[in-house]
Amino acid sequence: MKTERLDKLVSDRTDLSRAEAKKAIRAGRVQLAGQVLIAPDLRVQADDSLSLDGKPLRLAGELYVMLNKPTGLLTAARDSRAGTVMDLLPEVFLRRKCMPVGRLDKDTSGLLLFTTDGELAHRLLSPRRGVEKVYEALVTGRLDAADVAAFLQGIALSDFTAQPAQLRILASNEAESRCQVVVTEGKHRQVRRMLGSRGHEVISLHRLQFGPLMLDPGLAAGRYRELRPEEIQALKEAVDLV
Repeated sequence: MKTERLDKLVSDRTDLSRAEAKKAIRAGRVQLAGQVLIAPDLRVQADDSLSLDGKPLRLAGELYVMLNKPTGLLTAARDSRAGTVMDLLPEVFLRRKCMPVGRLDKDTSGLLLFTTDGELAHRLLSPRRGVEKVYEALVTGRLDAADVAAFLQGIALSDFTAQPAQLRILASNEAESRCQVVVTEGKHRQVRRMLGSRGHEVISLHRLQFGPLMLDPGLAAGRYRELRPEEIQALKEAVDLV
């Protein structure tokens, strides 16, 4: 059975640095099955159930996280000039290399999925899987049936032709329109460019859904939560990973 140092396990499962984990252990804050452990270098089984201040620490395993991305942040691991979505996640997730699946541009908000499960991420992003992404957009001008038809045919852009997509008009007047766009690709600024090619500048863009995963309506902008078991299962089923 694999064993690891106690201070490493505590650090891996919390936001504590290794040094902070050692201090917490020496202070008697860490327990195993109700027994206080005070030796940071004690080797324990990696799947043992530990607690810190009476709260159970997560076991090692894959992470699956949804974030309600606000505008103004880059989808990048790091950037010296601007904030990134990684700034919104706890340090313990970053140490586990929990990374975004795909990207939302700086001016787009909504559902962003993070995971340590590389195979799931690869399949969700694979063009041949055709995983749908649903966006809600507010655009300038009146959307009409001709726009809907153009999306269904696929739209030629300067560097590629976007595959057929669904455009659902939710409200429309001469000044602006609100719509949902369903695409199966994820090229850079694709939805904005598709709408722009029809003469409609995007005022705001928000992702509501990624495959079977829907943005939790109770999740405020900038907040995250781990996925529920049934959500993880639905994502895996969508890409034949079960």
